[in-house]
Amino acid sequence: MLFVASTVHAMAGAGTAMVAMPPLVLALGVQRATPLVGLAALFTVLVVLARDWRAIDLRASGRLLAGSVLGIPCGVLMIQALPGALLEAALGLLLAAYGAFQLWRPRLPQGLPRGAVYPFGFVAGVLGGAYNTNGPPVILYGLMARWSPQRFRATLSGYFLPTAVVVCATHALGGLWTAQTFVALAWSLPVLIVGNLCGRRLASTIDPVRFTRLLHALVLGAGLLLMF
Repeated sequence: MLFVASTVHAMAGAGTAMVAMPPLVLALGVQRATPLVGLAALFTVLVVLARDWRAIDLRASGRLLAGSVLGIPCGVLMIQALPGALLEAALGLLLAAYGAFQLWRPRLPQGLPRGAVYPFGFVAGVLGGAYNTNGPPVILYGLMARWSPQRFRATLSGYFLPTAVVVCATHALGGLWTAQTFVALAWSLPVLIVGNLCGRRLASTIDPVRFTRLLHALVLGAGLLLMF
């Protein structure tokens, strides 16, 4: 599953956690899946940015990051304090809602006050700390702020790298890293590298609109699976 997740991320610029978390949560539980996917996402972001770092929009991504830094520890505390079954259902609801939203795209209010970026960043941080799924609030903010496609990709790239670093550091400080986490990551590194290479190649051959809709349908299905 990490192969599929890294392939998707290399193609779309996001998606590692949204693809990898549902099956790994079912197989390992939230407490074990979260730190593993966090490290895998960090590795994938580093590989992607090795090629695309010139496109980073530091100003916009920095404001989102400021809100996320406060939210990430809250997410880590949440997975330590709440029952696993409740966390899995909440993750399923989040992914199902996000997948349905992206498939049907309801009309959103346009234009946001400048300070709205910080609450969106905070919610993204909470979800990143708990599930590594900080993408949906950032993507929703970008849609409501009417970012251009170029700014969208650049801001995601600039936001995900420092956020992934903070998420992984908070997982470590919260005691989520174990020897099993790093053994699983070591076995996964070749898969992540091959997935990134495949994603780059497929990005130039697959219709991006069709691919995006397929991805969101898979996210919706994974969310429903976790809920029920």
